[in-house]
Amino acid sequence: MNQPKINPYFVLAIGVVAVSTSAIFVKLAHAPAPVIAFYRLFFTVLLMLPVFLWKYRKELRVITKKDWLFSTISGVFLALHFILWFESLNYTSVTSSTVLVTMQPVFAFIGTYFLFKEKIGLGAILSTCLALGGSIVISWGDFRISGSALYGDFLAIISCVMVTAYLLFGQTVRKRLTLVTYTFVVYSISTVTLFLYVVIFKYPLGGYAGHDWMYFLLLAIVPTLLGHNLFNWSLKWVSTSTISVSILFEPVGAGILAYFILSEKIIQTQIIGGVIIVVGIWLYSIGERKKKQRVSLSEQSAG
Repeated sequence: MNQPKINPYFVLAIGVVAVSTSAIFVKLAHAPAPVIAFYRLFFTVLLMLPVFLWKYRKELRVITKKDWLFSTISGVFLALHFILWFESLNYTSVTSSTVLVTMQPVFAFIGTYFLFKEKIGLGAILSTCLALGGSIVISWGDFRISGSALYGDFLAIISCVMVTAYLLFGQTVRKRLTLVTYTFVVYSISTVTLFLYVVIFKYPLGGYAGHDWMYFLLLAIVPTLLGHNLFNWSLKWVSTSTISVSILFEPVGAGILAYFILSEKIIQTQIIGGVIIVVGIWLYSIGERKKKQRVSLSEQSAG
């Protein structure tokens, strides 16, 4: 394999910083959470449209009715994730919210157990309990500050459940489609869902200040397109587990940016709880990697 011109770990670091800006832009915008979510995905779809039409539109022919059903469910869950997460940022801090949303692997583990009846290992149970314990530490600390902060934590956790459902329903479709086609389809469905939500609940689609429109566009460009595309580029050079672990640093990056840009203070329980969650998910990812290696070795020996 040819060596990349740019160090993939440097690119990965830029990707982490890019996705860490998401909560900051949401905090800086003054529009309602559903409106911010709608314009984030709307601008993302618009920016993706030329590339999709030029190179990937023919792939729509291979999408089955079942794929469309699962993509629709996935898109709806993604829309709910954005609404709940962005709303949580109105009540709790950037650090608490992003740390709790990062617990997605924990809920994915629970979801795969109940939906796909995957076996549970002791290591997976312990790492999950550790991550959940970390979330309790953060929530306890926020509750001491105010009840509204605890409510924000609750919204962040529910939004994490929503994004997990989005990934679980979309994973089978994703295996059969290219990343661009899958993302474009699901983002489009999610955009329509958010538009209907905004219209039904009578949120204004216009009348926002110029800087709000700038943040809508930046949300589409920096964390959505740039951040995730850098992760996808890095997949060619580094392992999936490395990328999974690197994403755990998003709350760290978001917390640092919030400290300097929003003047948000980071309290002790956030640090302790955040470290516990990151360690729990890190241990879980190590266990998953070893599990895949064992499966791969057994398949090779059987072959």
